[in-house]
Amino acid sequence: MVKHSKGYRSRTRKLLRKRVRERGSIPPLSQLMTEYKEGDYVVIKINPSLHKGMPHRRYHGRVGVVVGKRGKAYLVKVSVGNKEKMLIVRPEHLVKFNFNKAG
Repeated sequence: MVKHSKGYRSRTRKLLRKRVRERGSIPPLSQLMTEYKEGDYVVIKINPSLHKGMPHRRYHGRVGVVVGKRGKAYLVKVSVGNKEKMLIVRPEHLVKFNFNKAG
């Protein structure tokens, strides 16, 4: 029997997939050039076509706080259970959190 692979993107067939009309599209420049300040709340929305700076699938959809910047990427603090995790995420996988639409 062959052992099941447990790679970085395992079990993401549904999660990391674009809709049909989005396939092949690159993210708009406005999304790539968005500057986030320390203290900004962001949603981690993974863009599956860009592998650089991609966080693990367990953080997809989580809301975090920008703590700092490291090169082109941002340091994002996310709480998972009762722990705080620091993620290094590039801006193409981040979206500004809108408080008005939430809850």
